[in-house]
Amino acid sequence: MTHRGRAWACVCLTFLLAVATVASASRTQATAAVKRPVTHRVIALAEPGQTIHQPFADAAMRWLSDTAAREGFAVDYIRTTDPIDEAYLAAHDLFIQVNYPPYRWTPVAEAAFKKAMEQGTIGWVGFHHASLLGKFDGFEMSPFFHEFMGNIVFKSYIRDFATGTIHVEDSAHAVFSGLPATFKIENDEWYTYDRSPRADVHVLATVDENSYEPPRDVKMGDHPVIWTNPRYKARNVYFQFGHKAELFDSPTFTRLFLNAIRWASNR
Repeated sequence: MTHRGRAWACVCLTFLLAVATVASASRTQATAAVKRPVTHRVIALAEPGQTIHQPFADAAMRWLSDTAAREGFAVDYIRTTDPIDEAYLAAHDLFIQVNYPPYRWTPVAEAAFKKAMEQGTIGWVGFHHASLLGKFDGFEMSPFFHEFMGNIVFKSYIRDFATGTIHVEDSAHAVFSGLPATFKIENDEWYTYDRSPRADVHVLATVDENSYEPPRDVKMGDHPVIWTNPRYKARNVYFQFGHKAELFDSPTFTRLFLNAIRWASNR
């Protein structure tokens, strides 16, 4: 090999080594971005055996598992409130009520959760089923959850689903970070109540009932669908929608969910 050839070979080798080094560093950075060290723990409560709501719960569990690795939290999945007491809640930073109603709680679990909300020792994100307030399945309505959810009683729902336009009322709230002032939630089951919770909660967003596609007659006028109860020290936020698994195909919905997790867990 000539001198010029050896020199060219050295240049090529140096270039290849540099490329390999950059590629290795990129892979390392990508791995770090995908999986972060666990810094906090999350409870995810989803009722078992609910044929109608099970797909949403399953999709939520898959999404939470993927998101946990990127966000640096661990998820403990529970199917009943049996494990819940003060010590169990104290070991976690956030409680996600995926599709569990405000009844069937054990007295110990409800008392521990009420205390945690009052003292602010754990955050809470609730969906859909969390506002099924009234007498259901032979259970009396919980006075605590009735007050916590804004002194409302479940009245009716859109059985055949509808797409609705959401209007944000508090655009400065962290749950709307990166989201527009109006957006659609596709094909969901909208609840109505005996009254608007507005007088007893801080309403973050409402659904425009005249925007329903297709049009529906089940309406309540002032219709809050995202709110928080500032009477409790804990960070808490409720989303009325959350019926179908297809919500997790919506970047808007998953952004709302992620924002809520970050805010309610105080991250």
